[in-house]
Amino acid sequence: MKTGGFVKTSCTATIFALMLGLIGTTAAQTAADVKPPDTPAGRTLAGFLAAFNTGEADTLRRFHKEHGDGEQLVQEDLNFYNQSGGLKLVRVIQSSDYTIEVLVQSNKNERWLRLSMEVEKHTPYAIADIRVQPSSRPDDNQSSAKPGGDGEQAPSAQKNMTDAQIVSSVAAYLDELVKQDKFSGVVLIAKNGKPIFEKAYGLANKSKNVANNNETKFNLGSMNKMFTAVAIAQLVQAGKLSFEDTVGKYLPDYPNKEVAAKVTIHQLLTHTSGLGSYWNARFDARKASIRSVSDYLALFADEPAPLEPGKRFQYSNSGYIVLGAIIEKVSGKSYYDYVREHIYKPAGMNDTDAYEMTAEPSNLAMGYTAEGAGDGGRHENGATRPNRGGPAGGGYSTVEDLLKFHVALRDHKLLNEKYTELVTTGKVSMGGAKYAYGFGEEIINGKRVIGHNGGAPGIGSDLSMYADLGYTAVVMTNYDPLLMMPVVRKIREMITLSR
Repeated sequence: MKTGGFVKTSCTATIFALMLGLIGTTAAQTAADVKPPDTPAGRTLAGFLAAFNTGEADTLRRFHKEHGDGEQLVQEDLNFYNQSGGLKLVRVIQSSDYTIEVLVQSNKNERWLRLSMEVEKHTPYAIADIRVQPSSRPDDNQSSAKPGGDGEQAPSAQKNMTDAQIVSSVAAYLDELVKQDKFSGVVLIAKNGKPIFEKAYGLANKSKNVANNNETKFNLGSMNKMFTAVAIAQLVQAGKLSFEDTVGKYLPDYPNKEVAAKVTIHQLLTHTSGLGSYWNARFDARKASIRSVSDYLALFADEPAPLEPGKRFQYSNSGYIVLGAIIEKVSGKSYYDYVREHIYKPAGMNDTDAYEMTAEPSNLAMGYTAEGAGDGGRHENGATRPNRGGPAGGGYSTVEDLLKFHVALRDHKLLNEKYTELVTTGKVSMGGAKYAYGFGEEIINGKRVIGHNGGAPGIGSDLSMYADLGYTAVVMTNYDPLLMMPVVRKIREMITLSR
């Protein structure tokens, strides 16, 4: 499930998170006079809501099995359900045979959300894409919900806004969110590599009363996938591997022989490998001791793949762990050393790494999540994080380092022009956007935006790169991603309408 960004976030406890979202309500709580249309997408949505809103693993498991989906989606759905307490269907915004967008409201906190779903064009109409975005209370005199976030008044997006107007609107918006304790983190907007807005808000560590600052390191969630994809492309550019090579060519001892023989690097990069995600009982038992790519690989490599390779897009954190193992095999270095030497160093990213939590690195933001907090407050997210992130996500960076990454990518310091374009050009559909190699690509108001986001309980980070306009926007928070996405969306709207 995705939240209003490029991809499903990766939770170091569920995908870039926790994905904020899908939340359900019992079927009886769905408004009696609001029903999805009798189309493949509408029927699938109705079935999903009925199963999802029970909050029962067996019911969700039956639904996903009937629709050809993987087992790992069950736990992701349950995590989302626990955040919301249920979903009430309020309005059908738009629909076609194979896509549908609806307005829903969560039971636990009464937040307004847009839920969009795309299904495959053949039986059993498997869910090809599902995502949630914050919305505002609907105007009953209109046919659809007004965009906004979590009920707050978002800044208006107008055509031909100047940089000064964008900065003023964003600053006022963030100030209001902070007053309501709906944002904690750092936001940076740059033009042609130079910041035009950069400001920190809230506390990096509440128990120690340490404030966030422009150099605070935030958890990246799934954004490490960009670095992993660039590393793979560097090795292809150097002639050391091919995107069409199979896993087995480089990892001949890979435990699942079918995966080794059939799954290609292209499929791993585009989330079409069918491998799913490694959040399982082994992860829960071992996450505090994870220190290496091999530690991650041991969580799933001997298990069968949930889907047939190449069948369709299904976000896969496990796939990016396998890519990390291939990088180690081909380069002769640990994954961490390779990306440090070949990506972070040439880009000047001195405050980016996959730090071990047992080492107590300095100036890291502690995450604070409302997930599981029955009193509506927030608690530290330390129990949900692995000791160390990896090729799929969970590293740390700063807003300034992510700007440096964009500049290095743009100036071809990491890849030549051919391979830079290759990794950032969309290849498989995921709703209204496309997934490339470790990057999402989306057209917003006619403008191309590339990047990635990441999220999990108490983790939210987003890098949006406006390839044709020269802007960079970075939003990083140590609150839940649901509170980050309205900020991301409004900045995108203002920038894409400004030129």
